[in-house]
Amino acid sequence: MSVEGAVGNELKVIVFQLKDEEYAIEVDYIQSIERMQPVTRIPRTFSFITGVMNLRGVITPIMDLRKRFGIEAKKSDDATRILVISKDDIEIGFIVDGANDVIDIPAEKIEPTPEVVGGVEANYLRGVVKLDNRLFTLLNIDKVIAN
Repeated sequence: MSVEGAVGNELKVIVFQLKDEEYAIEVDYIQSIERMQPVTRIPRTFSFITGVMNLRGVITPIMDLRKRFGIEAKKSDDATRILVISKDDIEIGFIVDGANDVIDIPAEKIEPTPEVVGGVEANYLRGVVKLDNRLFTLLNIDKVIAN
């Protein structure tokens, strides 16, 4: 499987938590990882768009990935983070339960996504990774940020 963002035959990702599952995004897309901050609600937006926040002078839309994936809501706590993503001149923050670590994934460990993984629609995902005793899914950023 050819993987965009792979260096040699490895892909560097940040692993994050939603409920009791781990997901991954290539570090190339990550602008920063922020603690939860006040978010200004914007009326008449999609239910998974929490609002916007002023991040170092840039107004950034914030998406709750739990709502986007249909996972029940959870109050933010000390572990809650906002992953600020940049893709094709779009900057958006993803609210996640926690950012776990940065790891290198050997490209051969990335497998095609099964039809449904943990209730998340398969089109939001671009692969499943089994590494040691861990299993996590690689997000398809284009699909997650698309309307």
